[in-house]
Amino acid sequence: MLTEQYLPVLFVIVVALGVGALFTLMSILMGPRLRSSVKRQPFESGMPSEGSQFRRYSVRFYMVALTFLIFDVEIVFFYPWAVKFRELGFYGFWVMMIFFVILLVGLVYDWKKGALEWE
Repeated sequence: MLTEQYLPVLFVIVVALGVGALFTLMSILMGPRLRSSVKRQPFESGMPSEGSQFRRYSVRFYMVALTFLIFDVEIVFFYPWAVKFRELGFYGFWVMMIFFVILLVGLVYDWKKGALEWE
């Protein structure tokens, strides 16, 4: 009984894996095999690469990226709270305000440390 319900899902998974394997196999068998030093060079945005591909990035880049990631993921928690706002009552309101204050303190800390400055 239960397997009959999941049979269409299993069929779609098998077909998707089969199509992916078929396209990969066709690419291997029918694709060009020309190897040259030009094809092995890094290429980006229509321009040949300049400098080393292993250059170091500034720590500021990582600080901005991590700050964005943290705040972006945490802000997502506001949507379910807004949907269930009336059901949660004052308790839900104050819990979310504590969460918001913690986010605000983190943002002010990042701002004071200069993590949001881009030079």
